Amino acid sequence: MRSPKQLLLCALLAVSTSVFAQQPLPMPRNIAAAYQNGTRSLDGSPGESYWQNTADYTIKIDFDPFSRKLAGTVDIAYTNNSPDTLKQIVFKLYPNLYQKGAPRAGGIAPEDVSEGVQIERLSVNQEPQNVQRLRVDATNLTLRVKPIPPKQKANFSIAYNYTLNAGSHMRTGQVDSLGSAFVAYFFPRIAVYDDVDGWNRIPYLGPQEFYNDFCSFNTEITVPKNFVVWATGDLKNAPEVLSRKYAKRLADAEKKDAIVAIIDPNDLKRQDITAQKARNTWKFSADNVVDFAFATSDHYLWNSTSLVVDPKTKRRTRVDVAYNPAHHDFEEVIHFARKTVEAMSYTFPKWPFPYSHETVFDGLDQMEYPMMVNDNPVKTREDAITLTDHEIFHTMFPFYMGTNETKYGWMDEGWATIGEWIISSIIEPKLVDDYGVTPYARLAATEADMPIMTLSTQQNGTPFFLNSYPKPALGYLYVKQMLGDELFTKALHHYIAQWNGKHPLPWDFFNAMNTGAGRNLNWFWKRWFFDEGYPDLAIGNVQQQAGQYQVTVQAKGTKPVPVELVVTYADNSTSHITRNVSVWETGNTSVQVDFKPEKAVKKLELKGTYVPDSNPSDNVYLVK
Repeated sequence: MRSPKQLLLCALLAVSTSVFAQQPLPMPRNIAAAYQNGTRSLDGSPGESYWQNTADYTIKIDFDPFSRKLAGTVDIAYTNNSPDTLKQIVFKLYPNLYQKGAPRAGGIAPEDVSEGVQIERLSVNQEPQNVQRLRVDATNLTLRVKPIPPKQKANFSIAYNYTLNAGSHMRTGQVDSLGSAFVAYFFPRIAVYDDVDGWNRIPYLGPQEFYNDFCSFNTEITVPKNFVVWATGDLKNAPEVLSRKYAKRLADAEKKDAIVAIIDPNDLKRQDITAQKARNTWKFSADNVVDFAFATSDHYLWNSTSLVVDPKTKRRTRVDVAYNPAHHDFEEVIHFARKTVEAMSYTFPKWPFPYSHETVFDGLDQMEYPMMVNDNPVKTREDAITLTDHEIFHTMFPFYMGTNETKYGWMDEGWATIGEWIISSIIEPKLVDDYGVTPYARLAATEADMPIMTLSTQQNGTPFFLNSYPKPALGYLYVKQMLGDELFTKALHHYIAQWNGKHPLPWDFFNAMNTGAGRNLNWFWKRWFFDEGYPDLAIGNVQQQAGQYQVTVQAKGTKPVPVELVVTYADNSTSHITRNVSVWETGNTSVQVDFKPEKAVKKLELKGTYVPDSNPSDNVYLVK
């Protein structure tokens, strides 16, 4: 006879509950165990026993933009909210990606190979540790500690230094030889300990991104005079580090819809922007965020504006753009960034922008951080629009939602991609952004294509791209079309409300969307996210009776996609007939589309911007 726990586990593995009555979603045993233990619920909400750990970080660093030497201290008050007694703590040392001998996916220039993070001093609850005996394995540091019981805290203090990379820019590093830099992953942090994997021991190798706890940060960054610092969090001492008129401009920008030039070309010539001490300490504070990054330069322009993002509370978000005057493509970015924040708040996902500011910095990458974006110069206006809105959209996913980018890159990149598709056309109506759709159509069901649910850690190159960007974005878009904007927004908001500030798994997302929509969408989740296959529709039989067309559309592939039938008339005008993916819900392999044209038809074609087709040769029917 099976115990109640065994029976529950079997139920979870079979997913034979009313919530999943339509069709089971595959669930690995380690994931099922989390539901069995009550940390997660099959209705898509956190379970009664859900927990997550957190920490308060106090960081003080001194950064020399010219030698690139970063030295400082980090004090961590860590709270163990888990039901486990922790006998060791795992730290992440992300700058060790550049350490000599460290494993990495992709090469770096020989001159950027470094000694990595040097731990000068480390104490646990004020007890000094022998730093010569630390167990450092590239980007992981495992520290044995006196047991930390559940619901207890421990304090860690670390003094450290490292040299920021000059080149081989992987999301962080020197931006130009004059001292500009974007500095991320610059402090030892405690890894996530969660209800599924325990400690996150996955090494940082470069391509896969990050997974961090929600924490608070109080950070002091000391740089030479004339260097301005932009960072995660709120600047707490603007009057101390900025000259009076610049501090006033910044304060004004926080209250105005208009674009304010905090630093213009003439200001750069005067070199009177910062307090004229040899070195200035910039103080920032951020609560309930998963990361902290900063950037600095003494020769960047700075544009700023703000807007109401929450009409109920009248809360405003300030939007900043800091850029090299030589990069003219950044001149419009302040407008693109503002419109992105506005669209996110009022159109998609139609959730008030959650943070007090967002800064786009002219750097050497295309990477997001809480309240910060590191974007490189681009050649076209269209590229500037799509890059800006894509990276800012990440504010919601992964930062507000706390997804595990390391394992499930699609849970944030897919959202940023559909956000880019939608918001780019709001910023520029003539812009048709189909990023990634054509490559997916070409490569679907080849050796380069795997199910979206394949762990990101098991992919690189093309498979990683397909599964992180276009495929999940198309999946989200098809559900949006199937539910309609109102119901989709309701379902998405239910997911956001349940999981913001937490760590949702893919199954939490699927279940929450089902619950929020009041519809079981497992048939689609399984076929699009879990199964192999490819998208391929074809025009089959076409009949004309009494002036009415009956068009049979065949699904030759197993991936469900919308039907978008373009009717071209003899006068070369066109009309569009669409059917959302629900027409394939029952597993049927064909659907009939009927229409009665008011004028002579010349051609029928299956064609849509967001409808990939791996074999388009059978998508056209010429009327004779």
